[in-house]
Amino acid sequence: MQYQNIEKAVFCHRPNRFLAKVRQNGKTEMVHVKNTGRCRELLVEGAEVLLEKSDNPSRKTRYSLVAVYKGDMLVNMDSQAPNEAAAEALLSGKIREIGQVDFVKREVKFGDSRFDLYYEKDGQRGFLEVKGVTLEENGIAMFPDAPTERGAKHIRELVKAKAQGYEAGILFLIQMKGVSVFRPHKERDKAFAAELAKAVNAGVQVLAYDCQVHEYGFSLDAPVMVEL
Repeated sequence: MQYQNIEKAVFCHRPNRFLAKVRQNGKTEMVHVKNTGRCRELLVEGAEVLLEKSDNPSRKTRYSLVAVYKGDMLVNMDSQAPNEAAAEALLSGKIREIGQVDFVKREVKFGDSRFDLYYEKDGQRGFLEVKGVTLEENGIAMFPDAPTERGAKHIRELVKAKAQGYEAGILFLIQMKGVSVFRPHKERDKAFAAELAKAVNAGVQVLAYDCQVHEYGFSLDAPVMVEL
């Protein structure tokens, strides 16, 4: 997962979930935020952020905010990027719990949902739902940072897929390095955590991987222990 035309700036404030005001080279700039989550622990006044400059002259904003430094830790917060990174990793066999696959397709409908990744291997078909994780506290990665009924619905659909003979899994892609464990954030969304526990009992795989993050992109790296 690679970006082009990355520039640095300093975060000022976020008037709404789609926009942020940043300071760059002594001037203020309104930029698009590529993550509609709260991200309150990341987007704090004075934080150094990374912007991707658009080459589309008709855009209302010239830049998109894609990453932020949390102290010395670089956190990618582009909510569209995890699917691309996961697809690349799945195709290259880096997700060891799934192994080498023969075919991958993105955004495939099943029941009332559309799963991020569909794959085939050795005559077996499977679905993998991908959730980007940007929330970290004391080395613990957590999801979600706000209640998500859509996320709970995806888990229920994965259980249905498993019952119909598909392989089924949910991948929490932690968009940073430096975490030791992943947990569902029960305090933020008890229902999501409960659905996740039910899914494990039904045979759905729950996976977590961290990422190697750099200023021009990131890639899936290593498994992280999951605690439910």
